[in-house]
Amino acid sequence: MKEYIQDLIHFDKNDIDLLVGYATKIIIAGLVLWIGMKIVKKLHKAIEKIMVKAAISDNIRPFLLNIIDIALKAVVFFIALSILGANLSGLVALVAAVGFAVGMSLQGSLGNFASGLLILTLKPYKVGDWIQLGDKFGRVEEIMIFNTKVVTPGKKVLIVPNSKITDDIVTNYSEKGVIRLEIDVHIPYEENWNDVQKILLDAIYKVPKVLQNPPVEIGIADFDSHSLLVMVRPYVKPDDYWEVTFKSHEVLKKALHEKGIKVPYSEGIEYGRFGK
Repeated sequence: MKEYIQDLIHFDKNDIDLLVGYATKIIIAGLVLWIGMKIVKKLHKAIEKIMVKAAISDNIRPFLLNIIDIALKAVVFFIALSILGANLSGLVALVAAVGFAVGMSLQGSLGNFASGLLILTLKPYKVGDWIQLGDKFGRVEEIMIFNTKVVTPGKKVLIVPNSKITDDIVTNYSEKGVIRLEIDVHIPYEENWNDVQKILLDAIYKVPKVLQNPPVEIGIADFDSHSLLVMVRPYVKPDDYWEVTFKSHEVLKKALHEKGIKVPYSEGIEYGRFGK
């Protein structure tokens, strides 16, 4: 009986030591979680201030902050689990496997996402800019994480995947604030070039919204079989591109007609065509 009581006392003592050890780990893990979440909250505010100073887009900032929050909280959670004595190698391997599987299944979307981050960070264009994407031309209406919405002059809405944009050449017509029109005019060889140049120059400056600076450029581009190919290059604001294009053709045609200069033509040759 005495030996039994001693064994029981010994057992109780071991059990108490074990409970005390677990209780201590639980308390420490709880403190780590509590302190860790406080630190994550302060880091969130500090990182947000840094992003604002770095002029990171409002479209992307909340998304990046959420990802950083999740990553930091996961680190705190794993540290707390390790204090409790959990074997994290299996959990880490499982998370890695799931992440790999999700990444493979969303490969295209992830590519668009990464491209969206680049566009929103580097800002090759912004909302309101006129841009050329391959053979598509239009104004940027919205820049999203996975795609960019572009509206053409004909009011067609193009949803362009961001990965296609970063993989190709983007022409930004609004970057410099002005854009050059390219108008081709065919003039007979017998006409005096100086007179023709003055007629075209006077006419183009009468077109509303043609800019005085940079000045209009006019010159002979080529000697065709039936005529001189003359290039007229006025500058306009990007928003006035099409309006001034149509008006310029009208005004130049009228000016040449009034001066008795006939535009030569022959089959297979296009005249008065907008330059590429």
